[in-house]
Amino acid sequence: MAKPNLVKLVEAALFVAGRPLSVKELQTTVLADVGLAKAQVNMVLEELSQRYQDSGIELAETASGFQFRARQEYAPQLANLWAEKAPKFSRAMLETLTLIAYRQPITRGEIEAIRGVAVSSHIISVLKERNWIRSVGHKEIPGRPTLFATTVSFLDYFGLKDLADLPELDQSLLEKLPQDFQT
Repeated sequence: MAKPNLVKLVEAALFVAGRPLSVKELQTTVLADVGLAKAQVNMVLEELSQRYQDSGIELAETASGFQFRARQEYAPQLANLWAEKAPKFSRAMLETLTLIAYRQPITRGEIEAIRGVAVSSHIISVLKERNWIRSVGHKEIPGRPTLFATTVSFLDYFGLKDLADLPELDQSLLEKLPQDFQT
């Protein structure tokens, strides 16, 4: 298959998939008959990224692969397409998720110590249902509390490639934490 057709094939696959596709997944599905090496698939993806440079959509890499998405600057206007509003999350839920993302792996007790209030079971279950957090083991202390960490779905939802892409924490907030909890 000629290179222009490969680019169009990958483009079509990314449009119809409805989820991020990894290089490996592209190689073993839509490009299986062609037998492209990882570097060649990356070249096709780079060409697609260049094609959409001046477009309302972009090719973005997330933790689980590549996907087309609308550029962030158009989000407010595009939100009008959906009658349903995005779910609102409580401050407690966002604080809990933030602590898990920045301090993982972390126990519920550690979250409560930092926040100064109890973490409801509802918050943990909602975050697990959304597949944003998961249990990754138990801390080797009395009671063996569960350790929580974020998932690839969390990274994908927030458009992150990896945890290093999280925004930097405000230093004035870090100074308010007890010394035990600062990085």
